[in-house]
Amino acid sequence: MQYRQLGQTNEKISAIGLGCMGMSHAYGDRDEAQSLNTLQCALDLGINFWDTADFYGDGENEKLIAKVLKPNRDKIFIATKFGFKYQNNNGDFGSKFDGSPAWMRQAIELSLKRLQVECIDLYYMHRVDQNVPIEESVGAMADLVKEGKVRYLGLSEASSESLKRANKVHPIAALQSEYSLLTRGIEPEILPTVRELGMTLVPYSPLGRGMFSENFDISQFEADDLRFRLPRFQGEHLINNQKLMQALTEFAHGKSLTTAQLALAWLLHQGQDIVPIPGTKKIKYLQQNAQAVDAKLTLAEIAEIDAIIRTYPNTGERYTADALKLVNH
Repeated sequence: MQYRQLGQTNEKISAIGLGCMGMSHAYGDRDEAQSLNTLQCALDLGINFWDTADFYGDGENEKLIAKVLKPNRDKIFIATKFGFKYQNNNGDFGSKFDGSPAWMRQAIELSLKRLQVECIDLYYMHRVDQNVPIEESVGAMADLVKEGKVRYLGLSEASSESLKRANKVHPIAALQSEYSLLTRGIEPEILPTVRELGMTLVPYSPLGRGMFSENFDISQFEADDLRFRLPRFQGEHLINNQKLMQALTEFAHGKSLTTAQLALAWLLHQGQDIVPIPGTKKIKYLQQNAQAVDAKLTLAEIAEIDAIIRTYPNTGERYTADALKLVNH
């Protein structure tokens, strides 16, 4: 495994992290034994950057991770998030969001207890609360650093302006936003701000929520899978994206890569300040993802990949309209 620096800190995190959400939330049934084996394999591979949130499975994901985190605390850089309040069982982001200091105070104690740790390495606000000044939210988060409950602060899906305002209150080590070959909306303004302020960008859903896979087949999804409700997995967008995946898969195979490895390699080649967190429940895909750090892409190949993307532009929105309202622009 290769390692990259977190923001302007001295922390070294694995160039490819592990998104743990799918083990407990949104993508079908849970398999605790399989997930625990995958977490242990991540340790063995040197993947030390693990990502979760209190919202995932209504706290169950943090509890799951704790079973491997607690006995291996010094080997894992753990990131979690607060803000969403679980109000239903459908796994959607339609639940209430609360970025207030009052809720954060409750959320941090619950996360510490579930994770069975005394301090969280990286603590994100899961979205920017439109009803609470970001200075107020980040100021309260900064108090957690002073108290030793949190080491570094992060934001998720924050705008360029919000990042600048937040960073004046306390250094923001990382921004987590959706970024992939399918989702590039952060490139014009947000990514330059991340770099101007010396942060790390942590792309979530770097594999297009499973779309960048050799055997992508929506008919194999379980009935309660979140993706059935997302525009990219419906109608004309789905047809477009299936054609796109076929073209990218052919290109990847020409370089002896899987489609997922190509997508991760593309992200890693965008800069040393980028650390994607692909999620998986299975050791096979974890091992394949980890190998992407060794993939090499030339500028000509990156240009060819971009040309393939432009050939199939009708990819669809990444979220439902209601979920997009929570994204800070």
